[in-house]
Amino acid sequence: MMIEIGKYNNLNILRKTSVGLFLGNEKEDVLLPNKYVPNTYIIGEELTVFVYLDHEERLVATTLKPYVTCNDFAFLRVNYVNNIGAFMDWGLEKDIFVPFKEQARPMEQGKRYLIYLYLDHKTNRLVASSKTNQFLSNDKILVKNNDEVDLIVSHTTVLGVNVIINKKHKGLLYKDDIYETIRTGDKLKGFIKNIRTDHKIDVSLRKQGFENVELERQKVLDEIKANRGFLRLNDHSHPEDIKTVLKMSKKSFKKVIGVLLKQRVIEIKEDGIYLVKES
Repeated sequence: MMIEIGKYNNLNILRKTSVGLFLGNEKEDVLLPNKYVPNTYIIGEELTVFVYLDHEERLVATTLKPYVTCNDFAFLRVNYVNNIGAFMDWGLEKDIFVPFKEQARPMEQGKRYLIYLYLDHKTNRLVASSKTNQFLSNDKILVKNNDEVDLIVSHTTVLGVNVIINKKHKGLLYKDDIYETIRTGDKLKGFIKNIRTDHKIDVSLRKQGFENVELERQKVLDEIKANRGFLRLNDHSHPEDIKTVLKMSKKSFKKVIGVLLKQRVIEIKEDGIYLVKES
């Protein structure tokens, strides 16, 4: 098996030298410098190490854990910028390089950016890019409506927030579906809300349908009970007030209140909602 750059490798200890341990197999080996050599080891045993290129472009192994591995996304800070590009902190001694041509907008020292790490096969070097859309595709969609998915927050738009779905697709989380503070780089659980005919994907942070109504119902009840059986909200409350108190839309709120009224769990008066029986 080939040693993979930018990834964790399970390699056998081949031999000890004055500079460290050489790990690998019959075809390839890589140096694990002395500072990363474990206190005790046995020649032939397997170690899990991360492999990358050092300052002199030599293959090297480390037991340190980088913030990102090859073919993945991360929100990283720029350590410095020079005349060839930006260099980002990814948890290892040598910073990761972002060429100017791979910057969605000029990077600045000290700021953080969402990047994708890939192996440039022409140079055999790891490179980061903030032009993340080029590594995503909605041509062949591998999710369906109501699927639970992993989301990475990309950037804000007029309509809401662009997100990365399962590290494969582009999606949109509408601002009306956001009831909490989210920032670029945040990793969230979400649900596929709608896959449009133009292959654009809408997502939500809440599951759609009856199951979500049940979750929202319990949330409202818990809030009423936490406030001694009273909630200063009703059908005429401003959407922002509902969003602040319950982290839900007014539409969802009215649907839940309708269920609770039907179940005779609450009653609504001019000043708010009252709990009439335990549930």
